[in-house]
Amino acid sequence: MHPLKFKPILKERLWGGTKLKEVFGKPIESDITGESWELSTVPGDISVVANGSLEGKSLQELIDSNGEELLGKSVVERFGKEFPILIKFIDAKQDLSIQLHPNDALAKERHNSFGKTEMWYIMDADPKAELIVGFNKDVTKEEYAESVANDTLLDLLNYEQVEEGDTFFINTGKIHAIGAGVMLAEIQQTSDVTYRVFDFNRKDKDGNLRELHTDLALDAVDYEKKDDFKVSYSQEKNEVNTMVDCPYFKTNFIELTENLELDTVNRDSFTIFMCVGGEAKISTAEGEVAIKSGETALLPASTQKISLQSTGAKLLEVTI
Repeated sequence: MHPLKFKPILKERLWGGTKLKEVFGKPIESDITGESWELSTVPGDISVVANGSLEGKSLQELIDSNGEELLGKSVVERFGKEFPILIKFIDAKQDLSIQLHPNDALAKERHNSFGKTEMWYIMDADPKAELIVGFNKDVTKEEYAESVANDTLLDLLNYEQVEEGDTFFINTGKIHAIGAGVMLAEIQQTSDVTYRVFDFNRKDKDGNLRELHTDLALDAVDYEKKDDFKVSYSQEKNEVNTMVDCPYFKTNFIELTENLELDTVNRDSFTIFMCVGGEAKISTAEGEVAIKSGETALLPASTQKISLQSTGAKLLEVTI
């Protein structure tokens, strides 16, 4: 199975803009496109191959027919024939809603879904652009509920100014929001379960307030102040630098000034490359694919050696 590229699944969002087209060349006509889903098997939003002999096949079709070859035996044993992560690029022209995601147990019980642990890599940020990540102090459930009812939740939240290269790991239960002027790469568990708790009293195109999930969120919030979200990682060039290693995904940072060979013969997992800067050619024994900033490639678990060819690419390498 050759290296795979997929057609982006583009999502209009109230807070979206046009950078996904202007910066990455995504085929966008809307002025409020907020997300490009790069790899997905979320029902109704299943990725379709855009290159090579498998063009037109869906990711789910490939998993159903070539599960272990594509995903890896250990991944199939753990997740069955479901792609366990969702890959996105996000452009926030406006602030996203204040939100959080339930853990695996709560998501399974309420929604028959995975929870949603995620990470963000900042690709671009306007001056003084911010994220909201967690609380600025420990709060009680009662204090939190009162702040939501009184529209004072923003006073309890922690704000982080960001710039290119900053990386954040968002545990389930952690209250968060992407701020206006931020464009990022997102890696997350396959889940579309979000509890929106504050939306700046905005109205959609039909003049309606968006639904809030106030009651559902109460038992899902992590009320402790924790400084566990900013990821510190080395950035040695032409090396594989570990960023995040959690039960749901492993992400490495690779900056290339010369070609790099990777031995993956003992890797019992697919490999994803998200290009977050420059461009690169990825070659295996089964074929090759070129990716540039804002593009993604999926390599099957059966791949034994990977050649990365570039003199200026920045890549996120994602495995299970």
